[in-house]
Amino acid sequence: MASKKFWEFKAKTDKKGELLIYGDIADSTWWGDEVTPKQFKEELDALGDITELDVYINSSGGDVFAGQAIYSMLKRHNAKVTVYIDGLAASIASVIAMAGDKIIMPKGSMLMIHNGMIGLLGYFNASKLRKYADEIEKITDSVIVPAYERSGKTTDEIKELLDAETWLSAEEAVEMGFADEIEENKAMAASISGTVMTINGLDVDISKFQRVPSKFLNLVKPPPREPPAEEPKADEPKNETEKEKLLISIDLI
Repeated sequence: MASKKFWEFKAKTDKKGELLIYGDIADSTWWGDEVTPKQFKEELDALGDITELDVYINSSGGDVFAGQAIYSMLKRHNAKVTVYIDGLAASIASVIAMAGDKIIMPKGSMLMIHNGMIGLLGYFNASKLRKYADEIEKITDSVIVPAYERSGKTTDEIKELLDAETWLSAEEAVEMGFADEIEENKAMAASISGTVMTINGLDVDISKFQRVPSKFLNLVKPPPREPPAEEPKADEPKNETEKEKLLISIDLI
């Protein structure tokens, strides 16, 4: 059964296109499958000879192989790529964001970078596990670290940030060179319930991350419940009209 695409292309004008990457960057149609990256590229090429491409990202990440392929396609494209982080760009989604010639983060949005990981189900011998580890390290050294070098940081500095699972606010991302501009007039809608954080409609299970800073959790705490309204006492007038009636009745006594 075909998986739902995690991207959508739109032609805005003859010279301007739009790409939305919302939700998990799924691996089920990408891993070892030449059809999906081919389809992504065909849809990108179908926009024609565009000179501008706006990319909107709200994603907690996903498959590292899919992400590095998307990053490479966007980086090679001739159009000026402007990336908007519509809430969260975490893990491999933050790598895709680095393909932007300009990266804009609304106030309240977040960027997270960490080392590549891989989830495995089944039984594997040392040789197979080593193969997967080698592939992750190869992508980290050849794609992920160079992508983050747009910040002007050294390889060693970037690897330290990856090791630490670094979460950045819009202000911190701009200050450290991972973004270029803060969009002040766009508000982020965020809430949290248990281990699920909802950012602009995207549900993220934060239990899969190791070091979500409290400063971000504090930003999305649910508002305190208002105490229930007190019921008026039985002998207390409910409004001004009743008070007036009561005064009149008192005057008439």
